[in-house]
Amino acid sequence: MKNQTLLEIRKTISPILLAGGIGVLPTDTLYGVVGSALNKKTVGRIFELRQRESDKPMIILIASLVDLKKFGIVPSPLQKKMLNVFWPGKISVVLECQSKKFKHLHRGKNTLAFRIPADAELQKLLKKVGPLVAPSANMSGKKPATTYSEAREYFSDNVDFYVDCGKLKSKPSTLIEMDKNGEITILRQGAVKIAKKALLR
Repeated sequence: MKNQTLLEIRKTISPILLAGGIGVLPTDTLYGVVGSALNKKTVGRIFELRQRESDKPMIILIASLVDLKKFGIVPSPLQKKMLNVFWPGKISVVLECQSKKFKHLHRGKNTLAFRIPADAELQKLLKKVGPLVAPSANMSGKKPATTYSEAREYFSDNVDFYVDCGKLKSKPSTLIEMDKNGEITILRQGAVKIAKKALLR
């Protein structure tokens, strides 16, 4: 899909994603394998494709804070305040999710990681198709793909589409965990450097 406009790409892949399909798409950080977070079969297919550990949840891309309600998550006032500082941006935030309805996502850990990307086209896609799981485009334990060709080497024809946007050079998102009091734990320093002490002042 390299020669299509962004609007044409969105029109092409949206029906595939809404139907439960999966594909390789450039996110706001790296190429990701994306699929509907609310479709159990889709999520299971991505786990199998990437040979990912069955107890390791995937990051979920959402269009707005309102999307958290789809996962039974209502942020506390302090959490909401902090999330509005971090998002949109390259920071993924782990929040508590106790509902067994989403066990296919949290894999028994009762937490889920979310991110609102700043990329305008990606946000438009999310508003159209809903929340997407978006782990990096690689087999578990391997180097994340930075180009379409690298992703193709991993997955061949085992995904329903590829979107080629050249070479991506971003680091993975920074990953933090946040409790109801807005307290954070830095799990991975990535694209955005976070100084915890500065945030808690």
